[in-house]
Amino acid sequence: MRIGILLFDGAEELDVFGPYEALSAARRLGAGFEVGLGTVVPRERVTLAFGTRLESPDSLEPCAGDWLIVPGGGWLDGAGPGARAEFQKGEIPKKLAEWRGRGVSMASVCTGALLLAAAGISVDRVATTHHGAEADLRATGTLVVKARVVDDGDLVTAGGVSSGIDLGLWLVERLAGSELARRVREYLEYPFPAEVHFGPQADRSS
Repeated sequence: MRIGILLFDGAEELDVFGPYEALSAARRLGAGFEVGLGTVVPRERVTLAFGTRLESPDSLEPCAGDWLIVPGGGWLDGAGPGARAEFQKGEIPKKLAEWRGRGVSMASVCTGALLLAAAGISVDRVATTHHGAEADLRATGTLVVKARVVDDGDLVTAGGVSSGIDLGLWLVERLAGSELARRVREYLEYPFPAEVHFGPQADRSS
């Protein structure tokens, strides 16, 4: 299974690397994951919120059955690059809508939920985001829930910055089983399970 994490200028480091660490640890421990970081189009570099530079990142091209994780960052101050700037430019939301049409499952961390909303993906569905952006997300027609992680089937969202780790661990549990998630949690020395809110489209049979 392929899981991509979207990169853009101003994305929050922990939004990106929290889930990346959890999912990559699961892969190392035996999960059948292919975990990658990438942009919507080829770029020479991406500079994250606190100045981390990633040179020549791959561009993502997810297909049906893949997962894509959209980080947040830069929404609350709105003064520079980040999720708000990408929301306003519209290029990333347009690409997210295209990928969704291919059958790609979507997840977000923090204010990455606003980019999913701009693509029409979370409208009339339950989701969460950073507490400071709840009103903005609600204004898009998303049904906002206060929770660390919200699972609504092919849409999984996580709250504020550190909850990206919870998101990663939850996807490990959902996609590779609770025992592997436990081993990853022990490796990370991270308290889990998180508070997971299940939406009406969640599959709770596993």
